[in-house]
Amino acid sequence: MRTRIRDLREDRDLKQKEIAEYLVCDQSLYSKYERGERELPLRLAISLAEFYRVSVDYLVGLTDEVTPYPRKRR
Repeated sequence: MRTRIRDLREDRDLKQKEIAEYLVCDQSLYSKYERGERELPLRLAISLAEFYRVSVDYLVGLTDEVTPYPRKRR
């Protein structure tokens, strides 16, 4: 996962600080998520998947399919 979240951020020319602000956390904490020093909470993984428009499965490395699943109608 750490590589994927870093790669997604870098592919969009974003800084760690920008993503940390989006997630409402410190840049140093987000850096630890990217390096795998801290476990990324599920709610933040979901937020990042929505932000990058990828599936959570892709984000955590369970699939190489980038496209998120269609949302269920409520």
